[in-house]
Amino acid sequence: MNPELVLPAALVGVGLGLAVIGGLLRVSRRDESLSDILGLPYGEQDVPVAAITERSAALFEGTAGIVEVANRAVSAFDARGSLSKLLERARLPIRAGEYVIFAICGGLAAAAVLLALTSEWLYAPVGLAVAGFVAVAYPRRRIRKRRKAFEDQLPDAISLIAGSLQAGHTFLRAIQMMCEESEPPLSEEFARVVQETRLGDSLVESLDRMAKRLEIRDLEWIVQAIRIQQSVGGKLADLLYSLGDYIRSKDEIKREVRTLTAEGRASAWMLGALPVVVLLAVQVVNPEYLTPMLQGWGIVWLAGTASSVVLGVTIILKMVKIEI
Repeated sequence: MNPELVLPAALVGVGLGLAVIGGLLRVSRRDESLSDILGLPYGEQDVPVAAITERSAALFEGTAGIVEVANRAVSAFDARGSLSKLLERARLPIRAGEYVIFAICGGLAAAAVLLALTSEWLYAPVGLAVAGFVAVAYPRRRIRKRRKAFEDQLPDAISLIAGSLQAGHTFLRAIQMMCEESEPPLSEEFARVVQETRLGDSLVESLDRMAKRLEIRDLEWIVQAIRIQQSVGGKLADLLYSLGDYIRSKDEIKREVRTLTAEGRASAWMLGALPVVVLLAVQVVNPEYLTPMLQGWGIVWLAGTASSVVLGVTIILKMVKIEI
């Protein structure tokens, strides 16, 4: 690669990265402002509909066509709306088409930066692949993090609901009081249950949808126990206290297992990242050293090595993953 093109390529990569960050921040602020307006009491700081629509149109006038094309492409390849559901579960306030555009821009930025650092066109597809992997893994990581936070809050929330029931409150009112005392994400999910109930849906059905949406087995058991209790009768507060104690005991075992397997997970990520870091470092420090490996059969051996590293990391992570 011509050295004179290194700086422009780096500037292009940085510019695309800043554009992606700016777009995400702008979308996030837009949805936060709209949520704040919708959460105000009726008549307080009313905003004309025309002002909101005109501002939104002006804000996205230059990108509306691209986003619309991206949305149609995503709908064609993802008829079931899996990406939209994934973004909803991850609480990312962005449409599927916008997310795809940001992922493409991030891939181009990563490719430009690697091209500028290594002066080898072979690393540009690597940057695109890494950006694609990050785009796929980021929402799933947010979902796992959100699910973990929900599971940590669930035992105390169940005990709080049981205490409210013993104090004479209804089940729905106990959930409302728990939402007022709890922190996100638990308060957000149960607030959605309360809103669905106010719209005429059954409370148990709303809880069941929340359990399926979050994919938490403990919550599914709780909903099933509530459903059985409503069919056969009994004290719901005592049942919830028992379930809360059981979930706490189970969480203690989970934390102990996670502590014992932490070394294995760290080893997997270290062994997976070490070859990539060494390869990039050698390419930046001494580009001529790896020239034989970047042509002919060298590319095949590098691909085989990358496949073996990925396979090894996957096997190690499977070995240290213990379901309880």
